[in-house]
Amino acid sequence: MIKISNLTLAVLTLAVVSVSSCTQVDSTSETSSVNEPVLRIAAASNLAEVLPAVIKGYTAARHLDAQDIEVTYASSGKLYAQIKAGAPYDVFLAANQAFPARLAQEQQSKVATYQPFTYTQGQLALYSVTKPVNELSLASLHNIAQETDSKVTIANPELAPYGASATAYLQQQNLYDTLVKQNQLIQAENIGQAFQYAHTGSADYGFVAQPQVLAIQATPEQFITLPINSYPAILQDGIVTSDKPMALDFSTYLRSKQAQDYFANAGYLAIK
Repeated sequence: MIKISNLTLAVLTLAVVSVSSCTQVDSTSETSSVNEPVLRIAAASNLAEVLPAVIKGYTAARHLDAQDIEVTYASSGKLYAQIKAGAPYDVFLAANQAFPARLAQEQQSKVATYQPFTYTQGQLALYSVTKPVNELSLASLHNIAQETDSKVTIANPELAPYGASATAYLQQQNLYDTLVKQNQLIQAENIGQAFQYAHTGSADYGFVAQPQVLAIQATPEQFITLPINSYPAILQDGIVTSDKPMALDFSTYLRSKQAQDYFANAGYLAIK
């Protein structure tokens, strides 16, 4: 398997070279009260396309300054490790249910004990800018393995839930071992980086998040949506990791109809 990490190219999708301007803290502000964000969010990389809109809706509804909220995007596993090491996040939005559940069980006394909550469900897509993906039926995906010079990218399954689901899908199709044996599989650090590999043509095929391809208005030839029952459900949970009232309020807002509409428009599935 080819494992690539720490590239200088952006690890997130097109708008995520750094945290969106609506979630950045202005380091040139004159007072520490302005510099200090009111709410710090640790968010899975797949949320880079939708979370800025959710935050904009939240701050507008609460009459807050968008600069009061700071977001860090990374793989769920990396963020989990940072929180365990004491990173001062107030809300953790993962791309699975496992990492928030672990935090709930392992929280130390300095961290408030809150239960995880499900805020959305993700979808997997197969994306390519070098191959006409729409010509691949789900039954003919084995053709990828026959193109031995083609590269396929997935997110690190140990850190990124979308990578874990992609791995499970490839295993179910009896493709994973073949791709590894033929040195065709490129492992990205997170789903944002997997998208970048596919989007720039560094990989011929990428197993990415559906919202990523919708955000760039990919053509029908460039992606196919994988059947939701063909891989483990990507139920995404969050957890409040501080005692800040605003953290609890934001977690409630995430499950509101307004926030759920943002997720649905971005390509996520509704939660029950």
